[in-house]
Amino acid sequence: MPPPLSPTWTATIGLRMRRHLALKLIGTTAFTWVFFIGYFHLLRHPVHAVTVMPLTALDQLIPFQPPLLGIYLSLWFYVGIAPGLQLTFVELLAYGLWIGALCLTGLALFHFWPTEIPPLMPHTAGFVGFDVLRGVDAAGNACPSMHVAVAMFSAIWIDVLMRLSQVPAWPRLLNAAWFLAIAYSTLAIKQHVVLDVLAGALLGIAFALPALHWRPGRISSKFANDPGPLTP
Repeated sequence: MPPPLSPTWTATIGLRMRRHLALKLIGTTAFTWVFFIGYFHLLRHPVHAVTVMPLTALDQLIPFQPPLLGIYLSLWFYVGIAPGLQLTFVELLAYGLWIGALCLTGLALFHFWPTEIPPLMPHTAGFVGFDVLRGVDAAGNACPSMHVAVAMFSAIWIDVLMRLSQVPAWPRLLNAAWFLAIAYSTLAIKQHVVLDVLAGALLGIAFALPALHWRPGRISSKFANDPGPLTP
């Protein structure tokens, strides 16, 4: 009798996504709301003098590109991919604790060192979505860019989870391209400056690497080698 066939990478990804799906959807949504409560409080009530972030030569070279607002907003779908690919409840919990620590660190930085982007930014009246963006997410809480920090944290985790699921190269390249597009969009819509983006990327790396090192069962490495039956 021939040995059972190994599952395809799409089946493995599908299994990962189905596990604890309701918990992932509810947990990610609740986590985002809790983060924004603290974020907006600090944005509207800074307790220290606000530092204006300096522009670099690269900031001067990047034009205002309103169509990239959609890429900027796509972060809120992108951040759900990594928790969505966690296989077990313990892994999901550990992931939530690490990204929670990342966000708390960002909020602490905003508390002790509030920052904002320079006021000389493009006129955005007439561009769809920008009035809402400026009214909700004003120029404060600039450095580090939490948009980039969370995107970087997510990008690293997604790549690792894809490799464990034996995903081919093209989805991993797509993941990297999506992260780069999100990071660039923060500059292109003039929501952040280059120094904000660099600081956000470093913050994301600073939490992603230890999170991957100290994780339950190294993200189910046993499952990655021997997935077993593909059942929910």
